[in-house]
Amino acid sequence: MLGQVRSCVVTGLEGSLVDVEAVVTFGMVKFFVVGMTDQAIQESRERVRGAIKNSGFKFPGTRISVNLAPADVHKEGPAYDLPIAVAILAASNQVSGELSETLLLGELSMDGRLRHTNSVLPMIGVAAARGLRKAIVPAVDAAEAALVEGVTIYPAERLADVVDHFLGVKPLTPVAHRPLSEIRCAVSGAFIDFAHIKGQDHAKRALELAASGGHNVLMVGPPGSGKTLMARALPGILPALTPEEALEVTKIYSIAGMLPPEVPLITQRPFRSPHYTISSAALVGGGKVPKPGEITLSHRGVLFLDELPEFGQMTLEVLRQPLEDKIVTISRVHGTVCFPANGVLVGAMNPCTCGFFGDPVRECTCPPGAVAKYQRRISGPLLDRIDLFVQAPRVDYEKLVSDEPAESSDAIRRRVEAARERQRARFAGTKCLTNADMSPVETRQHCRLDEAGQGLVQMAMEKFNLSARAFHRVLKLCRTIADVAGQEQISAAHVAEALQYRARGLG
Repeated sequence: MLGQVRSCVVTGLEGSLVDVEAVVTFGMVKFFVVGMTDQAIQESRERVRGAIKNSGFKFPGTRISVNLAPADVHKEGPAYDLPIAVAILAASNQVSGELSETLLLGELSMDGRLRHTNSVLPMIGVAAARGLRKAIVPAVDAAEAALVEGVTIYPAERLADVVDHFLGVKPLTPVAHRPLSEIRCAVSGAFIDFAHIKGQDHAKRALELAASGGHNVLMVGPPGSGKTLMARALPGILPALTPEEALEVTKIYSIAGMLPPEVPLITQRPFRSPHYTISSAALVGGGKVPKPGEITLSHRGVLFLDELPEFGQMTLEVLRQPLEDKIVTISRVHGTVCFPANGVLVGAMNPCTCGFFGDPVRECTCPPGAVAKYQRRISGPLLDRIDLFVQAPRVDYEKLVSDEPAESSDAIRRRVEAARERQRARFAGTKCLTNADMSPVETRQHCRLDEAGQGLVQMAMEKFNLSARAFHRVLKLCRTIADVAGQEQISAAHVAEALQYRARGLG
């Protein structure tokens, strides 16, 4: 007899439904699972066998064949334990009901309990898009699944609960859908307040602009000047996630297996700070079945690369396409997947190996040619994708011991939120969220300069040999500076400030 239930597979952020088919026939006692599966699914045979027996059901002592269709789509993970178990019980006449109308997800323990399962949120989203209106998930993942509208979520603790539900013995109680309008996101509470960072007003202004328009920034300065401290304070001036952004970030972390069971929704902007020994695949994503990398995990948040020149050169070069397109495209034998990568890149570096090139107090000890060699570790094409270049010089003793309070993160964030609100109104109905997202066409439309501003940009193009990409990035930054100032018209003063951030001498 044939038992058939529905499950789901997610590749990248996209997915499709999976038909889990089980056939119990006479013959040599064997248990096969086919359909381009990974090791975790092959091992599910023992988990399913133990769960069925320890839940009080009879495990067929005959030949069992389970197929996960479509067979040409790679499937991985233990989320298929529950659908495989129910399909076998259906094929052996131990359960019946509207099996094909309900999505089943969940890892089984040997005693029949349902465990936390990754990728629940995107899988429920696929079910909703494909017309399924019911889903049974582990109880621990019910809050995450309930974020998707249009699917009734039934939480289950054990395999026996699922069987009783289908037989009508004890139907599961659905959980209420959590509308996005009720989601309240917050600014990260773990950030460093800018009020506690002395000096570096110029760098703080650059980070404010980066937060306001979604621009990439590179800070250069001697060791101990506060570059890392300011980067870690940046999340505190970013506006809270919108409900749609929170759902988007949560899907990414669910797929990556980094969403804790007790946190069904990520409500704070991510901050990722990988070590410079990171591999290219870990930075942009990869693997046999591609998983999100650090640049995707920082989507809608901050990716901080400290000691930027210490990263492998090829590792840094893989950032060029994601920084330009705001997406990561990964091609493998089984297909091509795309992950979003729209965050703020913050880099920090010393001007040289010893760290004191250009310092007015301490002399640089690098041998001749070493400074240029150190700075050349960051390629021109990568630098061309950075909007703000900021010097973070040594902080004087008088500023460090001064009792004069610096501007707080709350005050800066209010200006950032006002600037973001202007951009939200400007880009309503488009895919753009910030000025950094504008295409060349949108840049030309929203970044018109007066005659004086055009003259300044023309001189800068000749002096700094700016590329066409850099030209458009200057215009976007001008737009952000005007937005922070609360002005619709870009003036020559805005252009002048934008150009000073473009003078990218690293020493």
